[in-house]
Amino acid sequence: MDKMVDLSKPTTELAAGFTTGVNLWFNKVPWIKNITLKRGLVAACLLMVIHVIIQQRLRYARMRYLIRKYPFRNRESYRFMTDQQAFEIQKTILQLEFPFMALKSLQFALFRTYGIPTISSLLARTTEFSDTATAFKRYADTGVLIGQFMAFDPSSDRAHEAIARTKFLHANYRKTGHILEEDMLYTLSLFALEPIRFVENYEWRELSDLEKCAIGTYWKSLGDALGISYACLLSGSEIAEAETGEKKSGFQDGLHWLEEIRTWSHAYEVEKMKPHLKNKEVADKTTDVLTYTLPGFMKPVGIQFVSFLMDDRLRASMMYKTPDPVFATLFGTLLATRKYFLRYIALPRPYFFRNDVFTHQPDENGRNYVKIWDAVPYYVKPTIWNRWGPAAWFKRLQGLPLPGDDGDKYFPQGYDTLDVGPRHFRGKGRAQMEEYRKKLLEERKGQCPFH
Repeated sequence: MDKMVDLSKPTTELAAGFTTGVNLWFNKVPWIKNITLKRGLVAACLLMVIHVIIQQRLRYARMRYLIRKYPFRNRESYRFMTDQQAFEIQKTILQLEFPFMALKSLQFALFRTYGIPTISSLLARTTEFSDTATAFKRYADTGVLIGQFMAFDPSSDRAHEAIARTKFLHANYRKTGHILEEDMLYTLSLFALEPIRFVENYEWRELSDLEKCAIGTYWKSLGDALGISYACLLSGSEIAEAETGEKKSGFQDGLHWLEEIRTWSHAYEVEKMKPHLKNKEVADKTTDVLTYTLPGFMKPVGIQFVSFLMDDRLRASMMYKTPDPVFATLFGTLLATRKYFLRYIALPRPYFFRNDVFTHQPDENGRNYVKIWDAVPYYVKPTIWNRWGPAAWFKRLQGLPLPGDDGDKYFPQGYDTLDVGPRHFRGKGRAQMEEYRKKLLEERKGQCPFH
C-alpha cells in the first residue's frame, strides 16, 4: 500500500514550517516581485497542503475505524470472525469506501460467468437473453436477489427471503443436472474474488487483510446457505468431531477460504473457459445492457471498454477483439487519474451519500422498491423526484425510460422478493421457499461459519 502523508506532527506546526519554506523559495524567484502575488501564491500553496493533510486524515479514517472496532489483531483471531461482523465490514466497502467499483465488479462477476459454455448455453436455452428486453429484466432480478443478500443482515427476513427465492429458482436445474455444482461454486467464487481484483487494480487503496477476511467469511457463509458444496476445494470436506459427533469446516478463516477458492477458480477457468458461440451470444446481449445508456456513436467505445476490462482468456472465450491500443491507453489513463484524484484530492463519501439501493420498509402492500438504477427503472417507485428531479431530466435528454413509463412494464408497484424472477416462476414455489426460510432461521443467525 502506498505510504500516507506523515501526520505525526500537529497541522499548525506543519503549516507554519511549510509557510516559512515557501516564503524563502519565493524570495529567490526573481520574476515574482509583486508582494500581493507572492502572498497569494503562498496562501494558495498553504491551502493545498492543509487540504492534503486533512484529506489524508479523513480518507483513511474509515479503514482505521474498522480496525479499531473489530477485535481481530492477528491472523489467529480471524478464525472467530462472525458472519454478522463480515457483513458489516463488507457493507462499508460496498456503500462507502468503494461504491462505484464494488458495483461494477459485481456486475462484471456475473458477466464473467458467461465465459463458461455450460453456463452460457443454459442461459441461451432459457431464452432469458433472447432479446435486450428480457436481458434487462433478468439483470434487474439478479441484482435484486444478490443485492438483498448483501444489503441486509444475514439473519434478517429480507436476506432469508432472497436466499430462499434464489434456491428455488435454481433447485430444479440443479436437481436435473442442467446446472452443474461446479458452476455454482465457480459463480460464488467470482462474487468474492472480482470485488477484490477490481479494488486492487482500479481503486485508491488496496483492501486490508481484515476486509479481505470479511469478504471470504461472508461468501463462505452464503455458499453454505445456498447449499453449495466445497468438496472441490482442498479443505472443503467436512471434518467429523470425534467426541461430539458434530461437523465443522476444514477452512481456518475467511482468508484461507479465499486462497483455496482463488486457486480452484483459476484452475476451473483454465479447464472450462473456452471459445463458444453461446458465450458470445449471451455476452453480446449483456454488453447491450451495459452500454444501453450511451448514445449511438459512443456504443463502439463502450464495447472497447468492456473488452479492456477482460483478460485474454475471457476475451478469447467470448470471441471479442482485443481493444484498440489507443483506447486501451485512454482507458488506463482515465482509471489511473481517477485513482489518484480519489487518493490525494477527493474527500471520502459521507454516510448520507452512501450507496443505499433498496427501501428498508415495505409499503402498505408489502412491496419494496429499488432506489438506484442505471438504465431501465425496474422496481423503481414513480415519485415526483424520480420522474422530475435533475437526474430524471438528464435521462429524458438521453431518451431513457423513467419510473412509471409504459404502464406496468417496469413494475413501478415494486417487488415481492418471493415473486422475483422469470415470468413463468411468478407465484410459484411458496411452500418450498417457506421450508428454505425456516431452515435459514435455524441455521443462519450471523454466527461464525468456521466453528
